[in-house]
Amino acid sequence: MSKAPYFPPPPPTPEKTRLFQRTPPAIFPPIMGAFGLGLAWRRAADGFGVPDAFGDMILGAATILYLFCLVAYVMKLMQRPATFLEDLKILPGRAGIIAMVLSGYLMAATVVPFSTGLATVAFGLALAAHVVVVLRVAYSLITGPVEARSVTPVWHLIFVGFILSPLAALPLGFHIYSIAVFWISLAIALAIWGASLAQFIRADVPPPLRPLLAIHLAPASVLGPVAFLTGYVQIAYVLCVLAVVLLTLLVIRARWLTVAGFSPLWGAFTFPLAAFSTVMQITAVHTGSDILRIIAGLSLVAASLIIPPIAYKVLMMWSKGVLAVKTNAAQA
Repeated sequence: MSKAPYFPPPPPTPEKTRLFQRTPPAIFPPIMGAFGLGLAWRRAADGFGVPDAFGDMILGAATILYLFCLVAYVMKLMQRPATFLEDLKILPGRAGIIAMVLSGYLMAATVVPFSTGLATVAFGLALAAHVVVVLRVAYSLITGPVEARSVTPVWHLIFVGFILSPLAALPLGFHIYSIAVFWISLAIALAIWGASLAQFIRADVPPPLRPLLAIHLAPASVLGPVAFLTGYVQIAYVLCVLAVVLLTLLVIRARWLTVAGFSPLWGAFTFPLAAFSTVMQITAVHTGSDILRIIAGLSLVAASLIIPPIAYKVLMMWSKGVLAVKTNAAQA
C-alpha cells in the first residue's frame, strides 16, 4: 500500500516591520570617523599642499551619509520615543548615540567655511542634544546600581566630547566659550584617564570590549588642536606627546585589542586615528619638524586605509539587518 503524500505546512509569515523600526545607533561611530578623516585631509592643504577639494569631497559624502542616518534614527524615535532611553542603557547604543551627537559638531565645522548661519544652527542643535545626553547619562549613573558606574572609554565621548565644539565655535567667534570648554574638558579627560588606568590595573578588559580602548586617544588628539587654536602652544605640545604615547601603546597591543575579531565596536578605531593625524599635522606646521611631518603623513595614510573599510562593513551589517541584532538595538 503506497504511503500517503505529506504536504508540510507553509512557513509562518514573518512579522512585517516598519521602516527604520530598529535603526541601530552603532552606525554613527564610523560616520564620526569619516568626518574626522575629511577634516584631516582638509588640514593636509596646509601641511602637504593637498587641494582643499579632496577633503571637502570626503566631508560632503560624510555629511550626506550622516543626515540620512540621522533621519533614520529620528524616524525610529518618532515611532516610539522610549527607544532613546533603552539605547542609552546599552554600551554600544550609548557609544552610538553620543557619536551621533558629536558628529553634529563635526558637521558644523565642515560647513562653517561655506555658511556661518548653517554652521551656527548645526552647532546649537548639537550642543543642546549633547547636554541632554550628558544629563540623562549622569542621572542614570547616580540613580543606577553601583556596578553600572565603572569607568569606560565611552565616558570620554560623553563628558569630554564638548571639546569638539570649539572646532566650529572658534571660527564662529565664540572664543571665551571655547577657552572654558578647553579647560573643563582637559580636567575631565585627566580624571577619566586616571580612573581608567587604575581600573585597568585591577582587572583585565574582556576581548569584545577592547576596541573601545582606542577612544582614549581621542581626547589628546582633539585637545591638542584646540590648545593651538586658543593660544596654549606649550600645553598643545604636551598633549601631542601624550597622543604619540597613546597611539604607540595601541599599535604595540594591536593584536590584543583585536583578538575577538571584527565587530561593530571597531568603529571606535576610526575617529581617534583621524584626529591623531590632524594634531600631528598642526604640530608639524608649528614646529617645522620633518619627523613630525612624516608621522602626520603616515598616520593620514593609515587613517585613509583603515576608516573606509570599517565604515563600509558596519553599514553593510546595517543594510543586512545584522547590526541591530549584534548591538542589541532597541526596536520601536
